[in-house]
Amino acid sequence: MNPSHHFSSCSLTRIKILALCLATAASGLSVLVANEPGADLQPAATRSVRAHDPSTIVKCKDEYWCFCTGRSLPSYHSKELRTWESGPRAISNAPPWAAEAVPQNSGSDFWAPDIIHLGDRYLLYFAVSTWGKNTSAIGLATNPTLDPNDPRYHWTDQGIVVQSRATNDFNTIDPAVCQDFQGKLWLAFGSFWTGIKLIELDPATGRRISADSQIYSLAHKDKIEASYIYPHDGFYYLFVNWGQCCQGVRSTYNIRVGRSASITGPYFDKPGVDMMLGGGSLFLTTSGNFIGPGHAGIIPQGSTNWFSCHFYDGTRDGRPTLGLLPLQWEADGWPLIQ
Repeated sequence: MNPSHHFSSCSLTRIKILALCLATAASGLSVLVANEPGADLQPAATRSVRAHDPSTIVKCKDEYWCFCTGRSLPSYHSKELRTWESGPRAISNAPPWAAEAVPQNSGSDFWAPDIIHLGDRYLLYFAVSTWGKNTSAIGLATNPTLDPNDPRYHWTDQGIVVQSRATNDFNTIDPAVCQDFQGKLWLAFGSFWTGIKLIELDPATGRRISADSQIYSLAHKDKIEASYIYPHDGFYYLFVNWGQCCQGVRSTYNIRVGRSASITGPYFDKPGVDMMLGGGSLFLTTSGNFIGPGHAGIIPQGSTNWFSCHFYDGTRDGRPTLGLLPLQWEADGWPLIQ
């Protein structure tokens, strides 16, 4: 999300690419199919579906859950990653700190959530901000379960994790949470300004390890945001978005990737360019009516790694829609959507 202007067991040589879509206003399914490598991804939408800035997909009991930008943070759930239904909104009442931290925010408009299952609870991070400003904050809510029928179901506000003000050179939106290979907890964030940042979190609380802990700089570009870090086979893969979102069919979002042996960087793209110096190998971009993919996520299921993102559906006037595409890892370790 761009506040400067608007508010990631068989051969895949000939496999069909499927993208399963969900909405912020109604349940439904859309499918993307490409019969041959390099073919345009063409949505065959079956319903009016919408989703923007999707979180990483997580599993609770026998269902998968995803959260999206919107009023009170909409949620969606599915048993098989195909048929999705609307779930309860996560933040029924604006947390008391939101109006103080971001006075111009409407009070219920939360951006770009991300979620992780850690121990006996789910940690949901989300951003509060306003268009064109870096007066922003990332908050945390926790819940022992995502199942609304479970008597333990209750979201608890844990306050601000990190915030930025007009005097800062970064912007605290687009949170992305992950664990490193040693089990430490980290939060990446950032949009425009000086780019993508990273802080360490306390696994016991989900909050920043200290108010003045180090902020690491991971990537920079004139238009960069929506980071996501995925540990795989000894490396940390940093996905980011370049370009402009939120313009429907005119959106120029594209997903770039680099990797590092350390979660704190430095991150380099395939040719070896530092992502702090503008590096970033193209991973996923507009193809036919699959326009402006953004907000990467990866969820393993069986022998398949599913790559989640939103895209703007060219067959539906650029409506933002969540897609899932099968991801493979090349022999040299780099991720690939075939």
